Amino acid sequence: MDILSTVYPWIKALHIVSVISWMAGMFYLPRLFVYHAEKAEVGSELDKTFQIMEHKLLYLIMRPAMIASWVFGLLLVLTPGVIDWSSIWPWIKAASVIGMTYVHYWLALRRREFARGLNTRSGRTYRMINEVPTVLMLVIVFAVILKF
Repeated sequence: MDILSTVYPWIKALHIVSVISWMAGMFYLPRLFVYHAEKAEVGSELDKTFQIMEHKLLYLIMRPAMIASWVFGLLLVLTPGVIDWSSIWPWIKAASVIGMTYVHYWLALRRREFARGLNTRSGRTYRMINEVPTVLMLVIVFAVILKF
């Protein structure tokens, strides 16, 4: 565990970069779904283009960034002296990260529906879900910075 204290700044930096990458995808994928649901007919060239974009965003950027965020985050948690588990903020952050992960997988399921031509949700639904990662991000940032 002493090695974690030594490399702590590197782990923290990699965690922040991973989270930024994950969040970029979490903001963009629902926006792609809005336009996909509203503008693309199933089987059209536009539908195929959206599917390629959504697939690459999810599997080449978001999923690796999510995994890296979890790995580096857990390493931070394991670093001695970083987390005071008697405070409420780490529990709020943990619950919010689990919530963010749930939204990630919900979006992945919606991408599969688009890929099968089975989307039944409106652009409005995706506009509303697009706000969830923002709210969770705000909760996470304020919990970590203010340590309440």
